[in-house]
Amino acid sequence: MKVVIDTSSLLSLVRYYLPFDRQKILFEKVKSKIANGEILVIDKIIEECEYTSKGIVLETLSFLTDKSFNKTHKLPLNTEFILPPAPAKFYRMVDNNFVVTVQRKRLNETQYDTLKNDFMNSADMKMILTCMKFKSENPMEEVYLVTEETEVSNDNKVFKKIPAICSQLDLQTINIQQLIDKLDGIKIEIK
Repeated sequence: MKVVIDTSSLLSLVRYYLPFDRQKILFEKVKSKIANGEILVIDKIIEECEYTSKGIVLETLSFLTDKSFNKTHKLPLNTEFILPPAPAKFYRMVDNNFVVTVQRKRLNETQYDTLKNDFMNSADMKMILTCMKFKSENPMEEVYLVTEETEVSNDNKVFKKIPAICSQLDLQTINIQQLIDKLDGIKIEIK
């Protein structure tokens, strides 16, 4: 299993699950899964975590910024040069399938090209491309993108949400609770 996790999911983990993990079982499980490469935290997510909610994710999961931990486990995953398989087809999909048509019509070509470039270099797209890369390299392995987003777009952005794009690319998305359910040895019970 390979899991690529987004900032909002890490934030949910830190805010809503780890405060109740008094014996550090969940913390250690997540740390070991990140260390062995099952849970991937890409470079763009680390950057987002630095300025999201006063850096609480990096403060709580301090191993993500520990230089010796990162060097030993080759973290975070560098996505600077990651490209989609079949780039021409993928870029057509960006223009035709991943765009919210109503929002696109409000823009001139220059504005759209700028937003498209930003989107292609965003953490969201880098996570999607990372999932595509792992899925193409090992089609038998389960690959998940963990996000708290839903398919419903209500923020007037030009590009669709992660789950909507992933469904068109045949990539599986789950939320943090579903990820925790998949972790061996972790059982969350509310008393």
